[in-house]
Amino acid sequence: MVVFLNIFKSKKQDKNKTDKSNGKQVEKKTQHSQKVADRKGELGEYKIDIQLDQLPDEYRYLSDLLIENPQSKSGYSQVDHVILTPYGIIVIETKNYQGTIYGGKKRKTWSVNGKFKMMNPFIQNYGHIEAIKHIIEPRFHDHFISMVSFTKRCTFKVETDLRDIKSSEILVYDVELTEFIKRKVHVQKLIHKEPLLSEQDITSLNTILKKAHISDPAVLNKHKEALKSVVKKKTSGSAKCIVCDKPVSDKVKSYCMSNKKFDGKVYCFEHQKEMK
Repeated sequence: MVVFLNIFKSKKQDKNKTDKSNGKQVEKKTQHSQKVADRKGELGEYKIDIQLDQLPDEYRYLSDLLIENPQSKSGYSQVDHVILTPYGIIVIETKNYQGTIYGGKKRKTWSVNGKFKMMNPFIQNYGHIEAIKHIIEPRFHDHFISMVSFTKRCTFKVETDLRDIKSSEILVYDVELTEFIKRKVHVQKLIHKEPLLSEQDITSLNTILKKAHISDPAVLNKHKEALKSVVKKKTSGSAKCIVCDKPVSDKVKSYCMSNKKFDGKVYCFEHQKEMK
């Protein structure tokens, strides 16, 4: 009887060790995936910075601005890039996805590979532009141009006018950003015979935006946590990724369950790629 109990205890201890080991493996995988995602994001921003450094000297650009926005759910807007040129204020939203991007100007949501939804990035960028308008003079409000940049790891399946240089909303790949900015400014020159912003205007706007930027890490964390809570509400009650425990939509769950290679398990987008 004692031997039996010892065997039972031994098996239970082995199971606990296995569970703990699996838990650590899951945690390590989650941390690794987050580090990979962060690294990709850093490389993406680095490539954008290289592009922006090639712009003419009379331009000014600011990156990663955090400014107040009473209309947003967090109370703030995090603007990836703002470029001040003599012929317009270009606001850039950058995306670090991989796959085929489906979308259109009037569609509230876009998708990656036809499965994973995201907010229309031009709607997101519109919110950023409106936040900037709150802190600058009204005479500059008609001079905004919205650009959304995706990495070259994507393929666009979007409305053709989003690639039209004459549009005020332009979709680009990160590697062609400088080219599109220069082309857009050239088009603006043809339309407006005189510069829309003087050198003094550019300097003044640059100063205003720098002063409006919130550098307090606590505020940035508050902003990020507010965005996470919005995502959690949208996915509450949904299935979770077996690796990182991240909630996924019913559509992702259905896709995983219908795909034999996932063996009846549910994986988030990032961990689906690891299964390939």
